[in-house]
Amino acid sequence: MAERRARAIGAFSGGLDGIVAARLLAEIGVDVSLATFSSPFFQAGPGRLGAEQLGLPWREIDMTAVLMGILADPPSGFGSNMNPCIDCHAAMLAILGRLLPAEGFDFVFTGEVLGQRPMSQNRHSLVRVARLSGLGDRLLRPLSAKLLEPVLPEREGLVDRSLLLGISGRGRSPQISFARERGLSYPQSGGGCLLTDPGYSRRLRVLMDGELLSPRSARLIRFGRVFALPGGAVGVLGRDEADNNELEALSEGRFLRLRDRPGPSAVLLGDPSAAPVLAGLVAFHAKLPTGSTALVLEGEDAEHAVTVPAPGDVRPLLVCIEEP
Repeated sequence: MAERRARAIGAFSGGLDGIVAARLLAEIGVDVSLATFSSPFFQAGPGRLGAEQLGLPWREIDMTAVLMGILADPPSGFGSNMNPCIDCHAAMLAILGRLLPAEGFDFVFTGEVLGQRPMSQNRHSLVRVARLSGLGDRLLRPLSAKLLEPVLPEREGLVDRSLLLGISGRGRSPQISFARERGLSYPQSGGGCLLTDPGYSRRLRVLMDGELLSPRSARLIRFGRVFALPGGAVGVLGRDEADNNELEALSEGRFLRLRDRPGPSAVLLGDPSAAPVLAGLVAFHAKLPTGSTALVLEGEDAEHAVTVPAPGDVRPLLVCIEEP
């Protein structure tokens, strides 16, 4: 009787390290499936493309609700921006861990590399993530396995440790060579999660300070200009037609715009009494003459007649992301 093939599911963003980890395990005889997580802060598209290239089974898992809870109070704290990387990663792996008995997988794997990220991929953090996720030693990191303690799949002979790798540090030459030898393409690193972006993090902090964070508001602040308004409200103002279209699509029909001429669209989050102030910003950014009167519509049932403010009246408002 032929030996049973080990079955593994991987947390897979579609980047170079994940592609190499998945291909390596497949080459040494593991039955590999892939899962990419999505939320308002990161998308599943690169994972889908990477899985298609590898020809491996793939699924998308929406973890928005879980991540919103983590952002409210991350047990391991935030990184340099609004990124709770350790707790987010542990939560992803916990979700995959629940699939092991349900779908007959033997272990979970990742593309993590020891020392590649000083805070979230040092030895202590790797151990912490394994513990927080509940996976313990059913979590395999094939790219750095030879530098880490053997885990259950290795000890039970499901995976031959001698065929795994011993990569460490921030350089990616071994992974690049592995991919090129097999004709695999991969995206450039970085830019995957908005929570690591300083500008987006400043916007997000304003939402959280005003207790306005939701999946919709987290998506809205990806676009345009963001203003902190009186009463703790937040206004999001389009910079161009593309921004306007995105904001209107996310506004649930409650967006502000000039009644009879082109200009920015805007969405108000929080205290409705701040709508006239946001209407003034709509008129100001439409470059109407200071002191003139403009009519700004809000949804289908509200209209604001506003006097276009002077630049000095706009500056006291907090612009969360400065103009380039």
